[in-house]
Amino acid sequence: MQKLKDITVLVTACGAQFMPGLVSCLKRNGERRIRVIGTDMQGDATVLQMIDVYYKVPHVADVSYTDVLLDICKKEKVDVLLPFMSSELLLLIDRKYEFERIGVKISVSDRRSVEITNNKFRLYTFLKESGFSVPRFARIARADEFADACKACGYPQNAVCVKATELSGSRGIRIISPDISRFDILFGEKPNSFYTTMDEMLATLHERDSMPEMMAMEYLPGDEGSVDLLADHGEILYMAYRESNLNLHSIPQIATLRKNEEAYFIAEKVTAALGMHGNADLDFKNDAQGHPVLMEINPRIAATMQIFAVGGLNLPYLRIKQLLKEKLPEVEVNYGVKMTRRYLEMFTSSEITENGEGTYS
Repeated sequence: MQKLKDITVLVTACGAQFMPGLVSCLKRNGERRIRVIGTDMQGDATVLQMIDVYYKVPHVADVSYTDVLLDICKKEKVDVLLPFMSSELLLLIDRKYEFERIGVKISVSDRRSVEITNNKFRLYTFLKESGFSVPRFARIARADEFADACKACGYPQNAVCVKATELSGSRGIRIISPDISRFDILFGEKPNSFYTTMDEMLATLHERDSMPEMMAMEYLPGDEGSVDLLADHGEILYMAYRESNLNLHSIPQIATLRKNEEAYFIAEKVTAALGMHGNADLDFKNDAQGHPVLMEINPRIAATMQIFAVGGLNLPYLRIKQLLKEKLPEVEVNYGVKMTRRYLEMFTSSEITENGEGTYS
């Protein structure tokens, strides 16, 4: 295989749990050497065991955040920027031309698709208006709207799922079931359970004068999974389905690559309707009849990207090749690949320098 030009890739949120898998995807691409620059707002020297250079950056809500990324890209001569926080995507889209002016390709879709997919209520509204089948759902802007929204989605006859519309990583998600009491939750559920009661939710929401926007929706009892893909302005170039066999805080601990034609059909239609470009992760949950229902979309690479790479579909690297306008290869997915997560301790006596930069040896 022809060796291609070495490149430098910047990855944000590099202190997250996905980083070992991503580094493996980038470094073991089989075509070129990739120098990985990582940024995060936490100073953790163990990150330097995985990447080449590290920078501590401000919180994404800081007005200087994008400027800091620009400065790092200039200094390190970055070729591609891979953002991993949904909250930074619109910021980068607004300044995309500045990165391109210094030769940096950013892995982001267009503003419209990101604005829709970054808000769960707006996504469901879009899907419904576009003719897609969706469960019952209702918006919650104030605490006094909560009970009525849950009722509109079938509670108390059936369980409902409530979630914050613009948060990720399982923040703001709970399941309210009429069949589960606080006693059941205490003694029958693990501490990481999403189950709660209506009384507890109402008490929590009334602790503040305002709250983040939420939505209620019918609770779907079936298995979870995702279609991870690479698209070209609404056309899917590559995709595969990962079924979640065991989750912890919505992160798969055991997962398997499976073919799922129903989910693929939905993914193709939704990707075309949104005109999505680049990487995306479409999360599904099966209904009572076992049919996949689209739950939400992450318009970026997801944390479970390594299982796809092991199955032959290296989505982060394929995205880099797409951004660099290189010829994309034919890929045959090795369905049946199974992943099991286990903990790996990391140790260091190194210190992050005061300005957040560091190298590890």
